Amino acid sequence: MTVLLDLPLPTWRDELAEEYAELTERLASRIPCLEVSMHLPWIDAINRLKKQRGAVVMAHSYQSPEIFHGVADVTGDSLGLAQAAAECDSGLILLCGVHFMAESAKILAPEKTVLIPSLEAGCSLASSITAEDVRLLRRRHPGVPVVSYANTSAAVKAESDAICTSANAVQVVESMGAPKVIFLPDQFLGRHVASQTKVELVLWKGRCEVHEKFTASQARHAREQFDARLVAHPECPPAVLAEADFVGSTTAMGRWLEQEKPKRVALITECSMADNLRVQFPAIEFIKPCNLCPHMQQITLPNIYAALRDLRHAVDVAEDVAERARAALQRMLAVGRCEAVR
Repeated sequence: MTVLLDLPLPTWRDELAEEYAELTERLASRIPCLEVSMHLPWIDAINRLKKQRGAVVMAHSYQSPEIFHGVADVTGDSLGLAQAAAECDSGLILLCGVHFMAESAKILAPEKTVLIPSLEAGCSLASSITAEDVRLLRRRHPGVPVVSYANTSAAVKAESDAICTSANAVQVVESMGAPKVIFLPDQFLGRHVASQTKVELVLWKGRCEVHEKFTASQARHAREQFDARLVAHPECPPAVLAEADFVGSTTAMGRWLEQEKPKRVALITECSMADNLRVQFPAIEFIKPCNLCPHMQQITLPNIYAALRDLRHAVDVAEDVAERARAALQRMLAVGRCEAVR
């Protein structure tokens, strides 16, 4: 039986300043002190409520610092969060990210309840292609395997042979053992992958509305004016990637910073990613450009609280769709296990 809780809205208590002094200090470099004090009642209420519910809160790297550092139990990229959902002991997962991420968590953890705080948290890549589009491509290219980026709906994943992330796309494409592969839906990521493999790729027209806005001139400006190293996500246009010192996934960016320890860096990706890494690497000066993802910004502390309080916005995936999508995801994970063995 679902138990709904009648709870008052969070309010300030003087004790919060002491209880969350360490968090306040960590966030001070990214959020004005006044904003931190406004967030603390919500952070405290969410942390108490998730314990009451026995819930685990997971947050993508593009979530704002008060969510990423304030209430998340698990943080990471979309695949990492889905795997964590499958592995954690809790039967209630609240995923702070966009809808396809919550679907992936539900696919890998079908027996668990997965909540998303806002139904408005979509994705331009996921909405750029449908299951029918994939079926049409298969008819146009009979016998050609389909590799779909993780940034796709469950229905599209179900029509795919394998899923990939930006970190393992080349390995997954080559694991198909075919001279030609249909690669969906991000055309810029697809071009980047094509430059690193002999496999011929059939690309779709999808683009990330955050990363496609960056320009090569912005990248050069960051380098020339601020003497910054450039780190770009492969969803950026090819001209931007050509300017970068490093191109990699959200997780790979953090590893690169840990290894290289540049004095200044411009992360050419979503703004909150840079904000969260700035907290992790205080000795590095982060130079923007960056763009905010409007869909990630739909997730807020108040709607996280409401989702936990009312157990609302549960994500469901039809079993036949989930079963086929799960097979595509597991094929990708098998590729990862093979790479680890090597």
